[in-house]
Amino acid sequence: MFVKEKKTGHLIRVTQADKLESPLEAEVTGRIQAGEEEQDEARFAKSDLAFPSGESLPKCWTDANYQLHR
Repeated sequence: MFVKEKKTGHLIRVTQADKLESPLEAEVTGRIQAGEEEQDEARFAKSDLAFPSGESLPKCWTDANYQLHR
């Protein structure tokens, strides 16, 4: 799955989609998609990521208590 780093606009290929979808994980592992060679894996804070369209990640992916916030 691809997401975008908000600060730089770089696309990031998330290597473990289950971690991205888990509200208990604050960071995900991925590879920046820049240049022709595969970049090394790095950790990215979910708060710094969005969908490539610019839409924020869903609350249920980022906040373990999202159902309590009404």
